[in-house]
Amino acid sequence: MNVSLNWLATHVDLKGKSPEELDKLLTFAGVEVEGIEVKGISSDKIVVAQIMEAVQHPNADKLKVTQVDAGEGQLRQIVCGAQNYKVGDRVPCALPGAALPGGFTIGEAKMRGVESKGMLCSASEIGLVDAVDGLLILPPDSPIGKPVKELFESDVLLEVEVTPNRPDLLSHYGMAREMATLLEVPLAPLKIPAPAPATDSGVRIEAPGSCPFYSAVRISGVKVAESPAWLAQRLESIGLRPINNIVDITNFVLHELGQPLHAFDAAKVSGALVIRTAKEAEEFLALDGATYTLQAEDCVISDEAGSALALGGVMGGSESGVTESTTDILLESAYFTPSLIRRTSRRTALSSDSSYRFERGVNPDGVLPASALAVKLILEIAGGTAAPATMSAGQPPVLTQPVALDLAKLDQLTGASIAHDEAATILTRLGLSKTTDGTWSVPSFRADLQRHIDLVEEIVRVKGLDAVPSRFSGTFVPSSAVDTAYDADMRLRERLAGLGFHECQTIKLIADAQLTDALPLKPLLPGDTIRVSLPLSEDHAVMRPSIVPGLVASAARNIRQGTKALRLFEIGRVFRNAGGGKAKDLESDSLAILLSGPALPSGWSRGDSTADLYDLKAAIAALVPVASLQFLPRNRDGFALACDIQADAQNIGTFAMILPSRQRELDAPSAIFVAELDLPKLRKLVAGKTDITDLPLFPGSSRDLAMEAPASLANAEIEKAFAKIKEPLLTGFECFDVFSDPSGEKLAADKKSIAYRIHYRASDRTLKAEEIDAAHTTVVTALLAALPVARR
Repeated sequence: MNVSLNWLATHVDLKGKSPEELDKLLTFAGVEVEGIEVKGISSDKIVVAQIMEAVQHPNADKLKVTQVDAGEGQLRQIVCGAQNYKVGDRVPCALPGAALPGGFTIGEAKMRGVESKGMLCSASEIGLVDAVDGLLILPPDSPIGKPVKELFESDVLLEVEVTPNRPDLLSHYGMAREMATLLEVPLAPLKIPAPAPATDSGVRIEAPGSCPFYSAVRISGVKVAESPAWLAQRLESIGLRPINNIVDITNFVLHELGQPLHAFDAAKVSGALVIRTAKEAEEFLALDGATYTLQAEDCVISDEAGSALALGGVMGGSESGVTESTTDILLESAYFTPSLIRRTSRRTALSSDSSYRFERGVNPDGVLPASALAVKLILEIAGGTAAPATMSAGQPPVLTQPVALDLAKLDQLTGASIAHDEAATILTRLGLSKTTDGTWSVPSFRADLQRHIDLVEEIVRVKGLDAVPSRFSGTFVPSSAVDTAYDADMRLRERLAGLGFHECQTIKLIADAQLTDALPLKPLLPGDTIRVSLPLSEDHAVMRPSIVPGLVASAARNIRQGTKALRLFEIGRVFRNAGGGKAKDLESDSLAILLSGPALPSGWSRGDSTADLYDLKAAIAALVPVASLQFLPRNRDGFALACDIQADAQNIGTFAMILPSRQRELDAPSAIFVAELDLPKLRKLVAGKTDITDLPLFPGSSRDLAMEAPASLANAEIEKAFAKIKEPLLTGFECFDVFSDPSGEKLAADKKSIAYRIHYRASDRTLKAEEIDAAHTTVVTALLAALPVARR
């Protein structure tokens, strides 16, 4: 929210307080100031100057050489391209060294060969709003040489982030009330006339759950026109564009008091106003020009003819808005149920200043005073006559109740550092009052104060946390299972980051369509997915059973931004039922990895290579280097290639390659490989183990082995056979060649030739050829006995 300090100063005395001091004051009180913007003229070197002479530039048709009097005792030559001035006019002159908005500093220069010692300025060039195209013509009595900033009012804009529990701060008066409390200065009372007497005719509430209280005032004979300068300036100071006097008054009251209002053209309303729920699939044309399809839970303001005039609490309708021809208006002021406004606003993607406040909760007791203030301003600015009674229905809800302050607990929590009298003074400054039974009556605008601890928090917040002494120092806490899991997760993150992977954080809600990308540790059965009962949108309808869909969506966005190499991972929670929905709401932690694109950065000294499943296998092996890793093929619907991942003979996750058709949908130029790992099992493999070994002191040797095997023989079976061999000199093996011939000319079509390089080494000596040969014979014999293979 933007807060104008000039506007704020109409309610509370801010003299002697710099914007930086106010920033610090609010921030330490829990109201974060995100930015400070100075509006208006800031430089002293922008002065009033009178144009004494203007002649044609000798080298440019559109430039003139002027002589100006800037109050320096001599004329100053400035080249100017504007056309809207005449000799004798007084205009802003930026002298050399003047800093203009945008970080531009004026200096002396030559323009087309003619010296120019400064700059004659337009309004926008010195931080004001342009009224005409060209120089800003100042009043003829402006003192020559006087800084221009003294002729115009400057302002400071605070960009404030208000937490959802403090909707009372979403107005200038609410912010002034907070400022007065923190500065311990008086708050100027509001001059609002008493609301007109209420009548129950003209308004009917058929949806009290959506709108507990509604009021409307008829004003006849208004003249819709431009707003007066003071009103337009107030709105412009916080970044709003003036529209007309009626709409501007409702916007002013909104930002003054925090109560949204809406004006209907009374000629377009047939009969009484009816507050009802929408008909299913009812169409509504909003002020933004778009048509929205409503649902039965949406609140609609209509007339007795059934026409939807406004989407309650969110936005007015295009067909009932105030125009230049409007003469009679109905001024709405109401209280809408926050949760329902929030739901409608999110579902329709319609957001306005009004919905922003309604969905956080406005002051129920401020509905009628805000209406009375708006009526007063409309009669003063737009003329007309207000009806003698306010049409209303329902009652403002009571959201607060007396709260007891436990002084003993206050002392316990603050170390008795805040005196009881001072605590009572702070609560009184906040607007609370002490009742006869010793409790504190909470004002209607502070619905967040419900418990004793809420009062304690307010007292400490206003007093300042630095005034409460610290009583405890850090103490030793033994390591827990949570600490162990955290350390293991950080170790996994560090290893993946070291391998060039980037960590993602994706939302835990996905769309139904994304379930095709899911790669859960166990395949999903009907009923296993957990659906959100009231999703904010179709894209957030399902609790993710796998992290992979989020990574695939992230990959798609990166691909469309031109990223070639994708290395992504995410650690997070997944959700599912189990056994076809028999076990409800199970949660677990997973690690998902995605790999695609070039295997290495491009460079002139190396050829192009694309990452494949072995690169992803190598990355997983790097996470658990002390475990024996195997990929066991297993079909997965929706994927071209899929495997179970085993470490030390236990399943720890799944691996798959995205289908080529899905790859094309994602615009991916190369194959996409994904894996999802069981994080608790990974933690056990990582925690407490080290993969540091001494470098070998003695050389090793290797022997090659080519075998003819059935085409269906999986590599995993060969790896298992190697793992069972007890030869002490065997240190490793790797497959370096696979050959098959579908034609059957060089090798039977149902056979394949596989070549392995087998490594041997001793830790205490250099091996002799006889020892290597003997060990190799043992290995070969064991493989031939364990597998349906023949040596080639």
